Amino acid sequence: MNREIEKPVGRGLLDEKIAGTIHLALSRAYPEVGGKNESGIHVDIVKDISRETEILFDGKVLHRDGDFLV
Repeated sequence: MNREIEKPVGRGLLDEKIAGTIHLALSRAYPEVGGKNESGIHVDIVKDISRETEILFDGKVLHRDGDFLV
C-alpha cells in the first residue's frame, strides 16, 4: 500500500495500491508458480478499507481501519 497515492488517478496499476484499500483480482492463476485456476476474465476490484474494517487471519486482527497492526 502506497501512502503517497491519496486518490484514484484512473490508472489501474496505481489505483490498486492506494493506501487504505485492498486489491482483489479475479483472473487466472500464474501456472509458472503452480497455480491451477484457468479463467477467461480479469477483473480488478479496489475496496476502501480505511474506516471501520478489520482483516483477520487465524482469528488474529492483522489490519484495522487502514493500518497493519503487525
